[in-house]
Amino acid sequence: MTGGRGPDSVVDAVGMEAHGSPGASLIQRMASHMPDVVARPLIEKAGVDRLAAVYSAIDIVRRGGTISLSGVYGGMADPMPMMILFDKQIQLRMGQANVKKWVPDILPLLTDDDPLGVDDFATHRLPLDQAPHAYDIFQKKTDGAVKIILKP
Repeated sequence: MTGGRGPDSVVDAVGMEAHGSPGASLIQRMASHMPDVVARPLIEKAGVDRLAAVYSAIDIVRRGGTISLSGVYGGMADPMPMMILFDKQIQLRMGQANVKKWVPDILPLLTDDDPLGVDDFATHRLPLDQAPHAYDIFQKKTDGAVKIILKP
């Protein structure tokens, strides 16, 4: 779609993966049994995230493109491919919800109307007992699944 150039920008909204490396998992389990005063610095310094999503973003974004990280990464020992970032002149933007900055822009959109056209964005509405099926078709992107609402 980009003629081999890559997208102008990539959004990584994944962040820390729930199923990380065995070493990180061991550190997390050990830290859960320690007092907070000991566990917090341990996790902050030794926590290692799996960076598959951000590495993919770095690979596919065009030269001079932008990667926006809205997912949260918490590890301190994560290797980042700095030479590739510099060589491709990639701009990294990241942060957690800067709510106070965006409230004036977003508040007028929060009405009963549908100014962003998202009311009919869901492609499927399924009962809660079909959740395993819903996750399966969403993961495999079958049956046109884009957004699924589970009804209790």
